[in-house]
Amino acid sequence: MTESGAAPHKERLDRFLHFSRAVKSRTLAQKLIESGAVRVNSERTERTDLKVGAGDVLTMTLHGRLVVWRILDAGSRRGPASEAQGLYEDISPPPLPRPEVSVYDAAIAERAPGSGRPTKKERRETDRLIEDEE
Repeated sequence: MTESGAAPHKERLDRFLHFSRAVKSRTLAQKLIESGAVRVNSERTERTDLKVGAGDVLTMTLHGRLVVWRILDAGSRRGPASEAQGLYEDISPPPLPRPEVSVYDAAIAERAPGSGRPTKKERRETDRLIEDEE
């Protein structure tokens, strides 16, 4: 009970993820929860109808990174991004440093001679051989 005597507002977990713009739709939120990728207060849950509210901590993996949110308000609608960011406090750990790869190393792949499509020079040589046979 709060000071005013009313119970604190709680919302379904799938609706909260949708309202907070963690996912684009409630269907995607339900799939994320049912896959076991979301923890509420360190407890893994697969229940989409679990009620969450202010003070709960969500731990989940979104887009390949660990995200930890402390819920500040359960929300009542899917509003603009600025409103959605006010629903939670992001307490995620900093991402791990990634080894730097040169753009040129990643873009240019080694190819064994004679494999793949012929080069322009090889194509001209092939055309000359065909012309000589005729």
